[in-house]
Amino acid sequence: MNIEDITPAWLSQALGTPVRDLSATRVGTGQIGTCYRLRMDGDRTVLAKLPAADPAARDMMAGAYRGEVRFYQQLAATVAARVPACHHAEMSPDSGDFVLLLEDLASHRPGDQLAGCTVDQAREAVVNLAGLHGPRWSDPTLLEVEGLSLNGAEDAALLAELYGPATELFLEELGELVSPEDADTLRACVAVCEQWALARADRFALVHGDYRLDNLMFPADGSAGVVAVDFQTLSLALPARDLAFFLGTSLLPADRRSHERDLVAAYHAALTPYGVADYSVDQTFDDYVFAMLQGPLVAVFGCAYGARTERGDRMFAAMVTRSCTAIRDLGTLGLVRGS
Repeated sequence: MNIEDITPAWLSQALGTPVRDLSATRVGTGQIGTCYRLRMDGDRTVLAKLPAADPAARDMMAGAYRGEVRFYQQLAATVAARVPACHHAEMSPDSGDFVLLLEDLASHRPGDQLAGCTVDQAREAVVNLAGLHGPRWSDPTLLEVEGLSLNGAEDAALLAELYGPATELFLEELGELVSPEDADTLRACVAVCEQWALARADRFALVHGDYRLDNLMFPADGSAGVVAVDFQTLSLALPARDLAFFLGTSLLPADRRSHERDLVAAYHAALTPYGVADYSVDQTFDDYVFAMLQGPLVAVFGCAYGARTERGDRMFAAMVTRSCTAIRDLGTLGLVRGS
């Protein structure tokens, strides 16, 4: 679907309410899709999320688009994380064509991955993350949802095959933005990624996969109410992957070192109301340490295969610097090797 296809008549049918006047304003950069703010009859607004304009890009991203549409159609109502309200979700069964009509978060502002976040923002974000993980914690019926599965041996082997070349490309492209010490840590992550991908499969939940500041919307007035967006990388995996990825890439190292145990404890405490049992705070922290490889993994693949921008390069370099520092501080590689 293109923005030209969204007419007052189509929107009236999709929303189930009459729309007479309509205007559309482009929002964001649209590297893997396009987004528009739709203003209806002067005062009502929604966001329309659409595929990339290029047909080849649409088909290449069809799996990611389908995953996000599926989240809003089938899964969002079953979790407690704050996410945009979805007014309409539709996807072609045989192409990358889709449309999502989502709550307009105009009163919110995205986090800044380059700048990092405050400890208070991090605490709110991890509590909201528990609302994504807790309600469907190790729920076997998730395995019945089309497109969701746990990593198998073939998946892990493919990851290992691709991760090494992607890491070398990342290091070649970013050059002096990555320190020699971090480059060594990145290469050490490659050596254990297959083992890491298969481990601890007895605990799983819906994992966002890219739970970082640029995908979190904070109220502009500084009040509570962070909202998670962009569910195109949704999967089933060890829940602590999201937790480690967020804290490891979003906090400056000094803040992480000082507050990570308290923040992991806040996440653990937020899980308990959803019935997550037999999972101690110490076990949660151990999973957090183990899962820290998620940071380099997402940053390397995001940079190596995504659209390159100057801000993007600096963002991925910052994510790698912070997460590699955490990996060394916490002894993650030794924990993975011993698993």
